[in-house]
Amino acid sequence: MKSRLQSQIESGLTTITAEIMPPRGANTAHAISKANVLSKKVHAINVTDGSRAIMRMSSLSLCKILLEANLEPVLQVACRDKNRIGLQAELLGASALGIRNILCLSGDPVRIGDQPDARSIHEYDSIKLLRTVTQLNNGQDPVSGLLPDGPTTLFPGAAADPNCRSLDGLRRRLELKKEAGAKFLQTQMVMDEKILDKFCQEVAVPLGLPVLAGVFLLKSAKNAIFIKKVVPGACIPDSIIQRLAEASNPLEEGISIASEQIKKFLNSSQGIHIMAIKAEEHIPKIIELANIN
Repeated sequence: MKSRLQSQIESGLTTITAEIMPPRGANTAHAISKANVLSKKVHAINVTDGSRAIMRMSSLSLCKILLEANLEPVLQVACRDKNRIGLQAELLGASALGIRNILCLSGDPVRIGDQPDARSIHEYDSIKLLRTVTQLNNGQDPVSGLLPDGPTTLFPGAAADPNCRSLDGLRRRLELKKEAGAKFLQTQMVMDEKILDKFCQEVAVPLGLPVLAGVFLLKSAKNAIFIKKVVPGACIPDSIIQRLAEASNPLEEGISIASEQIKKFLNSSQGIHIMAIKAEEHIPKIIELANIN
């Protein structure tokens, strides 16, 4: 019953994931096309859930469609838009549909999205969501007793930000996520291998949490400045922005930067999580240049 991602991580092998966004509409052809290209290079494909609080198709729907195409999805579940009943229902539905990999998230704030007057729920955060996954995997009904049809078989992961200014605060929060049932971590974008190494050696490794380090494709200096401004937790050094600004082909330079980061980051982490918003077709080249064995 284990997913490919779970088997890869639990075996201690180098693990590569990447993410795609669901469409802003009901046609999934383009998303499936991108996923097909990625599947040849990665072990699983994350499907974002209301990332940056912008309306898109549900992550659950696209994950099921990918699964039907023999592609392995990671269902991202954000707590922002659903109460506990809705979240419990989504987890049970994912298990019933054969979706195994779950990334538990609190969710980006509504104020940064395209409908800032929408109402957030946030009854749960990522830690409470992880606890719910663990309950369901143990066959426990969240209200009382046991699930009548037996336990779920979900493989839960959590997010982490190695750039967090308070390493002690980050450690305490990840301790809670570990206790709640997290089995792996996918980090937000990292730009400095020293920051990643410190995070892995002082926080993640002592907790026994495998890390997939976040690598983000920056397409230009303008793109980097925008990401640094609007994406929570984004920490992009001026030296990288300058390198992109001086490049004759900024996109190719961004691809080179990402591949260089992968080579360095694999010295500290078990794997890599690649993000390339609206440029997923370049991820295979990034991986090829990194020469991952």
